[in-house]
Amino acid sequence: MEAIPLSTLFIALGVLIVLSGCFSGSETGLMAVNRYRVRHLARQGHRGARLAERLLERPDRVLGVILLGNNLVNIAASSLATLIAIRLMGEAGIALAAVLLTITILIFSEVTPKTLAAVNPERVAFPAAYALTPLLLVSYPVVWMVNTVANGLLRLFRVRVTDTGDDSLSREELRTVVNEAGNLIPRRHQKMLLSILDLEYATVEDIMVPRNEVVGLDLDAPWAQTVEMLINTQYTRLPVYRGAIDNLVGMIHVRQLLADLLRSDFTRSDLESRVGEAYFIPEGTGLHQQLLNFQRRRERIGLVVDEYGDIMGLAALDDILEEIVGEFTTDPGSALANMHQEPDGSWMVEGQTTVRELNRVLKWGLPANGPRTLNGLILEHLESIPEAGTSLLIQGWPVTILQTQDNRVKMARVQPHHKRRRQPRRH
Repeated sequence: MEAIPLSTLFIALGVLIVLSGCFSGSETGLMAVNRYRVRHLARQGHRGARLAERLLERPDRVLGVILLGNNLVNIAASSLATLIAIRLMGEAGIALAAVLLTITILIFSEVTPKTLAAVNPERVAFPAAYALTPLLLVSYPVVWMVNTVANGLLRLFRVRVTDTGDDSLSREELRTVVNEAGNLIPRRHQKMLLSILDLEYATVEDIMVPRNEVVGLDLDAPWAQTVEMLINTQYTRLPVYRGAIDNLVGMIHVRQLLADLLRSDFTRSDLESRVGEAYFIPEGTGLHQQLLNFQRRRERIGLVVDEYGDIMGLAALDDILEEIVGEFTTDPGSALANMHQEPDGSWMVEGQTTVRELNRVLKWGLPANGPRTLNGLILEHLESIPEAGTSLLIQGWPVTILQTQDNRVKMARVQPHHKRRRQPRRH
């Protein structure tokens, strides 16, 4: 070693420090890289991403080869630094060399490359994958031996490295990803994606038209009244019944009758021959599942029934889609048809208005995990049928009953929600 020039030793020491930084940076880069982006780039044919994805399938192996190389170059650098110190200063320089080498490695081989890799993991991880893949093949016997001992120690703590866990995101984690997307996803698209996630928490009862509001065609009504209704109705499909909706006959597509209505010989029997089979939806069906059911059966409307087969209401495909994209149809029952704002900022709301509709359209925060309508919410809080003029507070929302009818709240006034202000301290 005495024959080796000092300049050569210094160059070798510099190379070892650089290699140490490369190993440190690659470790941080591979561990910090976004796994989902790596998977996406790999599917698009990015070779570096494919190699990185393959390495990350067994993190114990990639860490083994990185740490093996890092420790080798650090130990070699320490030996060279000691040799250089002895040749320059004798044994007294060993301690100084240890201090200087520690500072140098800390700055140039640890903090700097790891910070760079943490800030730009892809710029470090993908090039590193090209070097680590063949290095792992060459050093695999040593890496395997080291990992076998290390994994055996981990098993004592009931940790299995092969159980890397499920990389899929939960619903709440996906919600956080969407919210944190920023400018990558337009705000309106973020709301739509979040609304799709919320479909899992809603059922057909949340969006259905209650049975007492279902518009249908009564075959027992006078013929002139029936024809007038068919001509003037704003709905495309109507349930057909005799006397009451419980005596359901089926469903009819109004647009298919337009040509028949122009005929003078169009009769009630002709109308009945056009009545099709009704589609029934069990209560409690989730909106996400019902959306798939509508698509599978090629239906757009269905009647919600309870466990006894009694009709509870009517659910339409348009109502489910509006839960995702917001109000978009020209339905005669406009989103604000059953509510309007007063000059003082309060809202006049019909009792039959659903809580989900109030929260969605007016951006309110009324509790939606209980009764589905404002009337039900009021009755739940009061536990009795209220009289006009009764006021109550529902989670910070002042509500005043204005009109009741048939043991239900017909109209109520909802005041704007004001957060309780902190009272100033008295001195």
